[in-house]
Amino acid sequence: MIRRLLIANRGEIAIRVARGAREFGISPVGVYSDADEHALFREAMDASLRIGPGPASESYLDGEKIVAAAKTLGADAIHPGYGFLSERAAFARLVVESGLIFVGPTPDAIAAMGSKIDAKQRVRASGVPVVPGYDGNDQSDRSLRAEAQRIGTPLLIKASAGGGGRGMRVVDDLARFDEALASARREAKGAFGDDTVLLERYLHRPRHIEFQILADTHGTTLHLGERECSIQRRHQKVIEEAPSVALDPALRARMGEAAVAAARSVGYTNAGTVEFMLDEDGAFYFLEMNARLQVEHPVTELVYGVDLVHEQLRVANGEPLRLAQEQLVPRGWAIEARFNAEDPAHDFLPQSGTLAAFDVPRAPGVRLDSGFRAGDEVPVYYDSMLAKIIVWGADRAAAIARLDATLRETRVAGIATNLPLLRAIVADNAYRAGDTTTRYLDERMPLFRLGEAHADDATKRRVAAALLARDGTWRLAEVGIPVAFRLDGATVHAAASADGNRYRLSGDLSGTVEPDARDATYDAAGGTVLVDGRTVRWLLPGSPSADAEQSAHATGSGVVTAPMPGKIVSVNVEAGASVEQRALLVVLEAMKMEHRIEAPVAGTVKDVRVTPGQLVTAGATLVTIGPA
Repeated sequence: MIRRLLIANRGEIAIRVARGAREFGISPVGVYSDADEHALFREAMDASLRIGPGPASESYLDGEKIVAAAKTLGADAIHPGYGFLSERAAFARLVVESGLIFVGPTPDAIAAMGSKIDAKQRVRASGVPVVPGYDGNDQSDRSLRAEAQRIGTPLLIKASAGGGGRGMRVVDDLARFDEALASARREAKGAFGDDTVLLERYLHRPRHIEFQILADTHGTTLHLGERECSIQRRHQKVIEEAPSVALDPALRARMGEAAVAAARSVGYTNAGTVEFMLDEDGAFYFLEMNARLQVEHPVTELVYGVDLVHEQLRVANGEPLRLAQEQLVPRGWAIEARFNAEDPAHDFLPQSGTLAAFDVPRAPGVRLDSGFRAGDEVPVYYDSMLAKIIVWGADRAAAIARLDATLRETRVAGIATNLPLLRAIVADNAYRAGDTTTRYLDERMPLFRLGEAHADDATKRRVAAALLARDGTWRLAEVGIPVAFRLDGATVHAAASADGNRYRLSGDLSGTVEPDARDATYDAAGGTVLVDGRTVRWLLPGSPSADAEQSAHATGSGVVTAPMPGKIVSVNVEAGASVEQRALLVVLEAMKMEHRIEAPVAGTVKDVRVTPGQLVTAGATLVTIGPA
């Protein structure tokens, strides 16, 4: 029996597993990196050990350090959470060979399902339908290029050992196939240590439907229904819900049987997820199997009344499942929104920094899984998820109404988040009607206008009033106080002249305001203020118009800077080369994602200031481009 469990993860999932273990009478212990020394999840552990520096490759991805920590802390089992080492067969084997219990499937099952190529071949042999494509052993560029031409576009390149959208590229034009293949392989190698890929026909408007699986070591395998995960950006899920509007009981039964067959094809045990694509014509295809607990597992827990972490621990203890398939009937509706540190006004660039304010209201039917609180630092080394906001309602309309209210009342400051996107989705008529295919954000995002200015003049004056009130020294000034800030993707430049207890505004704003700090939350270090629920970045006290003009001029003349801290993955140009506008210059990796840095203008590369593997800060000059 497990008595002391080491959780080989961080953030909200470490807290979630620790809570489940403690409820089960098991002592949770953990590990942490230097970047997480003061992280909230450490407080959920009875004890924790440092395992290395911030980069995951030197800490959370070092299996030997984690196993050594487990032994030092007296643990008899390891729960991997998700991400990091959770689907590494070699790690599971190391855990077992070290005399510890691995809370998850067997190493052989992980290896079989961890390779998307092997998984497709196995489930196909079990009669489960798969997406047409290529999953052969010949991985040469020439062979893959020929198969791509056979399959045609749109085409999906997918890392065989991948997950979470990493190592995936959609190709609409075969002329860009080689670049996309190199990028997918590079990302797959860095994330999973394996650059093997497969090719699939990219379905136009399918739904992404996944089934939760539970299997014990006594021969019982069952499913806990479906989750709809179609709303995705860059193959990363944004909104998940259970059940799906697209499934009736008959289709649920057929897909559930296919999911169980897929799990049995590799002798799967413990919790897992079988993912399918459901096409517009009602046909469904096996996509992959995730041999771990999923990020979105809470919606299944709320709808089926089952604690999946408890079930994982029971199976790991060798106990038979106490559930029967006929007993598992969905009740009500649950929706999860992934609350991420990324900037919707700037192509969702991941953000790092200090959370000056972080308040998600709690209410009946609202669950918050988070690894952060106000005052915490969001590090640059890991993914951008701050929290999962999960709601339950008697039906879908009730769940949407509850999520809508929760998102509208959520307050965050210090860094930009995807809260505007989440609010826009939940308010959207297409979403409320259940028209949620994997093309949803491609089709609806332009209507959300997240990068455009939405604030009216009254709101802008309210922000100016809050900025003028943030420091009493402003009252010592007589005239021409510069007021500059960014709100809803637009920059506002104004000057405030003292007029008694009020200020007269000029520039982009007019009228008078009185300094007013009510309901404003300031983050001086991050340069932001939360005003009426909106995160505003101020630009003070320098001359904003001059700075802005110089910045715009510099950008227009070809100075290319890093949009965020990160690591240079590749440099695609050299000094003296001629480049066209939007030519690929550098690939930057930050918060587990690769970002293309393209030429803002056509011209000649004057200077390249970075090399592959180099760490850069936000704003660092990468490349300069001069006239041709």
